[in-house]
Amino acid sequence: MTQFDAARENDSTDSSDSRPHEPSSSPGEAIGAPANAALPGDPITYAASAGHASSESKLPLPEFLRAPWSWGHFLMFVFFTFVSFIVVQTALALHYAPQQKLSKEQYEHYFMSNSHFVVGSTIICSALIFLFLYVTISVLRDLPFWSTLGWRPLQRDTEGRKRNPLTYFFFGFALAIFVGLAGSQVHTKEGIPLQELFKNRETALVFMAMAVLVAPLVEETVFRGYLFPLFAKSFGIVPGIVLTGVLFGLMHGYQLGWTWGIVLLLILVGVIFTFTRARTGTVLASFLMHLGYNSMIAASAIISTHGFSHLPVGR
Repeated sequence: MTQFDAARENDSTDSSDSRPHEPSSSPGEAIGAPANAALPGDPITYAASAGHASSESKLPLPEFLRAPWSWGHFLMFVFFTFVSFIVVQTALALHYAPQQKLSKEQYEHYFMSNSHFVVGSTIICSALIFLFLYVTISVLRDLPFWSTLGWRPLQRDTEGRKRNPLTYFFFGFALAIFVGLAGSQVHTKEGIPLQELFKNRETALVFMAMAVLVAPLVEETVFRGYLFPLFAKSFGIVPGIVLTGVLFGLMHGYQLGWTWGIVLLLILVGVIFTFTRARTGTVLASFLMHLGYNSMIAASAIISTHGFSHLPVGR
């Protein structure tokens, strides 16, 4: 029995009724759930209801908790991602290595300002991550790739009202403004990796393009589509939201030179993104918010540097 088979068998035992369910009678109602059950995608209501439910009347799990992967699969994912990152970075570093001998700091500056290295490593690593997920989810398990990872259309809210995609996009815009204002009060040391990216106009432009076109898709699929369901299923919805947000913020720590004031702000951003994904039941909502957030950062960076013609040197 494979790890996925074990996960699916466990899921089937968690459900009180394995027969096909009839469609819900009202928009957004949990399919096959009792009339008073919490709506899937509503973490606060569900967590509160689950806390008062007895073992004999356990509430059905929201759909986004039924991830067909286990902790064993997660460990394979981490190992594959780590090895891929090392191999890709090493291969590209050897390919683009300068002819002259440089110090460690000079090497770091050289590669961080090399747009081919930055773009190549990001795109290849992202493609390999998607390949791993596609093979282990769609090829080996014959499951629909995007919907299994939480990419579904926006559903109506708990009161039956349509959700407007632009609401999430512009909320991300506003969140970026808040983080920018709060982050401006945090002192950052000179020479952090993110600053190195902005010392070269071509690299800065390419980095901003990836931040808008690539990062929201990849990060939302991995964090809100893959990691959050596993954490929520194992530890509970609210701890899953917090843990996913913490890992999201820590992932950006190196780029920020471990400036903890900024890292904590990004942890807050990650928690908000994950809460939005849980509340709506779809990664699409957190993706739109992430897209608006990164778009605002990119637009402000381009405007403040006049199209990266006047590059910041740090402060």
